[in-house]
Amino acid sequence: MKSYLGNEIRNVAVVGHAHSGKTTLISALLHAAHMTPRLGHVEDGSAVTAYDEEEVARRTTMQTAVAFAEWNGIKVNLVDTPGFHMFLHEARAAMIPVESALVVINTPCGLEPMTERVWQYAEEFNLPRVVVLNQMDHPRAAENVHSTINALREHFGRHLIPVQLPMVGASGFEGVVDLVTMQAFFYTPNGDGAGRIGDIPESMRETVKAAHEVLVELVAEGKDDLMEEFFAQGTIPEQHLITALHEAIREDRIFPVLFASGGACIATDHLLDFLKVYAPSPAERAPIAARAAHQVPSIHGAAMTNGTSHGHASADVLSATPSPGLVQEFVMRKVDDGEPPSLFVFKTMTDPFAGRISFFKVFSGVVKNDAMLANYSRHSVEKLSHLCVMQGHTAVPVADLHAGDLGAVAKLKETYTCDSLGDKGHDIFFEPVTVPEAAMTWAIEPRTRADEDKLAGALHKLMEEDLLVRFFRDPQTKEFLIAGAGQPHIEAVVSKLRRRYHTEVTLKAPKVPYRETIRSRAEAQGKHKKQTGGHGQYGDCKIRIEPLPRGSGFEFINDIFGGAIPRQYVPAVEKGIQEAAARGCLAGHPVTDFRATVYDGSFHEVDSNELSFKMAGRLAFRKCMEQARPALLEPVMRVEIDAPEEFAGALMGDLNQRRGRVQGMDSSGARNGTTRLHAEVPMAEMLSYGQTLTALTQGRGSFHMEMDHYDLVPQPIADKLIASAKRPAADEDES
Repeated sequence: MKSYLGNEIRNVAVVGHAHSGKTTLISALLHAAHMTPRLGHVEDGSAVTAYDEEEVARRTTMQTAVAFAEWNGIKVNLVDTPGFHMFLHEARAAMIPVESALVVINTPCGLEPMTERVWQYAEEFNLPRVVVLNQMDHPRAAENVHSTINALREHFGRHLIPVQLPMVGASGFEGVVDLVTMQAFFYTPNGDGAGRIGDIPESMRETVKAAHEVLVELVAEGKDDLMEEFFAQGTIPEQHLITALHEAIREDRIFPVLFASGGACIATDHLLDFLKVYAPSPAERAPIAARAAHQVPSIHGAAMTNGTSHGHASADVLSATPSPGLVQEFVMRKVDDGEPPSLFVFKTMTDPFAGRISFFKVFSGVVKNDAMLANYSRHSVEKLSHLCVMQGHTAVPVADLHAGDLGAVAKLKETYTCDSLGDKGHDIFFEPVTVPEAAMTWAIEPRTRADEDKLAGALHKLMEEDLLVRFFRDPQTKEFLIAGAGQPHIEAVVSKLRRRYHTEVTLKAPKVPYRETIRSRAEAQGKHKKQTGGHGQYGDCKIRIEPLPRGSGFEFINDIFGGAIPRQYVPAVEKGIQEAAARGCLAGHPVTDFRATVYDGSFHEVDSNELSFKMAGRLAFRKCMEQARPALLEPVMRVEIDAPEEFAGALMGDLNQRRGRVQGMDSSGARNGTTRLHAEVPMAEMLSYGQTLTALTQGRGSFHMEMDHYDLVPQPIADKLIASAKRPAADEDES
């Protein structure tokens, strides 16, 4: 395969709402570029970027995929992204290795919620955006064009403007008119995507002329030399207009609108031509700010090492962070072959045959096959054997990759997503994309012992592919938990476990880690006396328990005077109290926020031992709990919700129904056009909140929550929880 320089490459993320036709459009672009013998379809699994069996079964994109098209001397790298809201973190991560975003709109449906989200993501990364009104062959598309463009301009500004006009005849969508070159391109539906240049239809000439003038005026706006040329000649020469439009798109001053049909393969070759001429190349990208770590003496004079080392990749490890004590500074790295080689791993895929495949962007230098590069993030050296570029799940070998290109390599030993690699001595750390909070957690149970043995390894491989997946064990409930963006996300993970790793699991709602506490002071005596022949058992203690402020935990005080209990047996009393507290007395949850004081007791010179006093401590604690007005505590989460302002009222009403307390509302930390709600809500009410938030905000809301404190459970709810906890024990007694 030919080696492409940075100015011959176009890296494009194809983004948009679910079912807008992104994957089909990519298949049509590849077919038009003669990269595939026939047009691929999502329905039968023949689409190049829809190769995962789970995606084919569900007919929706769930993870990022990469393909490339060689077109008239350039290489277009196309990054297919999910549009379903639960997988949008993949779309956001795909913004790192590209220089522009192709925003695909389902023309019959118009502007949809996830379109706004991906537009905001592209805005965060300062990516030029090209809008494509797709599925123009649909019967309702023609009547929806004007309303869709008006809605887009209303949301994204007047600088969003058509650079084409669609031609719709008696047989439907026939082609497009280029408003820059003033040429018409006609197509055969379901053909090879090659257009035929013809005359602009007579009925469209006035409309085309007016649209051309509007485009020229907008391109010339703010450019004195172009404005002078426009006023002097009444227009701008074609070559000047092409150059000026390219510059305006690169600088985010204009967002062009094009028309196409991926399913019918219409106007796809013209879209490739447009990307070649107008989309920015990596060579045009501004220098990238990255962190550099330098070895400096510590305050004790010892040398510090660069970076930090992590073990096995997990979902909460996004990238390496320089160790404490390192002097950090930001350096600007140009996307240029002359710079030291550096690359950033933006995705990891696990293949059953090839193993772990690392997708990367070459940010600088030239990376050659069999190159030895240092992994700055993990203090290791990797050999890039069998360098390749990916065409969906097919690896195409290459000899080298220049600055700006996207590549892949299999079987790196210690490299994971968000790692930075390059020449030793030129350490540089590219900033990773932040992963959102997991919105839903389920308890996961392997069905058999064999499944249990395979579960952890299989889940870690899936976590390498998807950084949003979490897998951990709750130390209090002893359950294994899996967390994700929502129920479909977690179900997809479980399906992959079954299909790919032959691991069967069961999902169930997780237990809420309730706790118990006391509300008053109490005293009691615990006496353990047992005689079985020979040495017996004797332990006697008197203890006092009293409540502590919330969050204090457990405190033990030895207030024994005069040797009523020998010193060596006091720790046994404390241990007995702690063991009894761990089992609780109301619903079997640990008791917390109390102080226990042992102040008296007695012992037997022969029969007393540690076990006896531990049992005495247990008995005394249980008697105290009967008098100390025990109560249930529940975890309360601190929640931040970002959503459009029009949904604020509905969200606050829903939070009130969930026993939440709204703390305030502001727009300072939220995305443009959104409001941030701050609230405290019991964890029990937030287990499935992600689905509710999606329904209330049409998928346009997001939230983050973290543990804040424990608070008393309202008595009616506590009574139900206690009755539910005691019912199984009663059932066992009856049986």
